[in-house]
Amino acid sequence: MTDFMNRLSSGDLWLFLLLGIGLGVILAGLGIGIWVLMGRRRLNSAKKAAEKITASAQKEANSIIKEALLEIKDERLKMRTEFEKEIWKRKQEVLEIEKRLIQREENLDKKVELLERKEADLVAREKETAAHDKKVTRMREELQGLLDQQREKLQSLSGLTAADARKFLLSQVEEQVKHEAALKIKRIEDETKETGEKKAKEIICAAIQRCAADYVVESTVSVVSLPSDEMKGRIIGREGRNIRALENATGIDIIVDDTPEAVILSGFDPIRREIARIALERLITDGRIHPARIEEVVAKVQEEMDTSIREEGENAALELGVHSLHAEEIKLIGRLRYRTSYGQNVLQHSKEVSFICGVMAAELGLNVQQAKRAGFLHDIGKAVDHEIEGSHARIGAQLAKKFSESDLIVNAIEAHHSDVTPTSLIAILTQAGDAVSAARPGARRETLETYVKRLEKLEHIADSFVGVEKTYAIQAGREIRVIVMPEKLSDAEMAALARDITKKVEQELEYPGQIKITCIRETRAVEYAK
Repeated sequence: MTDFMNRLSSGDLWLFLLLGIGLGVILAGLGIGIWVLMGRRRLNSAKKAAEKITASAQKEANSIIKEALLEIKDERLKMRTEFEKEIWKRKQEVLEIEKRLIQREENLDKKVELLERKEADLVAREKETAAHDKKVTRMREELQGLLDQQREKLQSLSGLTAADARKFLLSQVEEQVKHEAALKIKRIEDETKETGEKKAKEIICAAIQRCAADYVVESTVSVVSLPSDEMKGRIIGREGRNIRALENATGIDIIVDDTPEAVILSGFDPIRREIARIALERLITDGRIHPARIEEVVAKVQEEMDTSIREEGENAALELGVHSLHAEEIKLIGRLRYRTSYGQNVLQHSKEVSFICGVMAAELGLNVQQAKRAGFLHDIGKAVDHEIEGSHARIGAQLAKKFSESDLIVNAIEAHHSDVTPTSLIAILTQAGDAVSAARPGARRETLETYVKRLEKLEHIADSFVGVEKTYAIQAGREIRVIVMPEKLSDAEMAALARDITKKVEQELEYPGQIKITCIRETRAVEYAK
């Protein structure tokens, strides 16, 4: 090959080169022609596919338009039908309204005709009335003349002037009115008693019957029993040092007298007296009685007493179901265990008042817990009334306010002795419960002198009324019987007398509970057979 190439001349080389280039151009032209031919075929097939897609889309669009037109036609038909129905309904309503209007016009026409007739009748009656008035006026003048003539004749016959006769008639009418008023008052009182008193008595009796509290009557002295009279000397000690130490530690007077095997503890503070009693009993049991031991025992008993007072308050609150009390309130309630009023134990009295208030509140449909709480705390001021000036009701109200009690409870405590006006039914129930508990027979005791003075005052009030013949205070002053003079007072006036006596007793006399006023009137005819 190399030899062949070497033998070729340069002209031959250029000829071969030109032939190669020509052959390449021919092949490229054939390739381009084939590619153009294939592109045209593809373009034609794409045009045909596009024409098919366009035709199918046109068909679908036409079908959708047709369906939409059909739906629009149906909707228009439906709306037209509903519109026609609504128009028909409105036409019917309009026709009904027209009928009613026509009927009302007819009724109005009838009423107008009736009014015209009545107006004509009234005109005719007015004419008749005018004529009748003239006739009546004439007859009245004639009657007045006759009356004047009769009055002159009566005055001449009776010898009384018109003013005297009027005064006489007024006095007669006044007596009759008084009698009728007394009868009416008695009837009203009887009816009221049949309803109000019956219900009130039922409620109060139920409260009392359901309460079974024990009462302890205490005094200002306590008696401590001794094993023998020799113990008195040990209590006194050398030169009285033991008894002085005991009195200084407790604040209680210790009386050692001729009473066999007993010493007396005297003091107004019941808590101090109880501490002294317990301490002395422990010293006697222990046998070691000297000043140092006395101070030790008294201090220990005081601590135990504080615990006992708190437990008493907690037990009382738990027994009554009164919860959420302040710790200081519980201590004050426990102190009432050793406080008495007219011989009545104040803690037992407070428990009973709470119970009674709760029962009455339940019967009346009021808040039972509030009523029991108010009754339980109403005398809390008595726990410190010897330390703070003022009435125990006001002191108790101040303490309740301090311990964040509600305004209702504060008012019930302050108003239970009428120091202020009650603002709720709970406060009134507290007053009633306090009165019922205090007025129970045997609940309290008072001195003979005070008792006699109260009875005398009660009889004196009844004797001060006109027509009273004799009075008798009975049932320890719970009732007074008044004997009236039958020739001076009637039965109806006697009822008014009982009411007047009641008012005067309420104004002038202080007493626990209530007093029954009984007036008695009788007429006796006495003859003797000889």
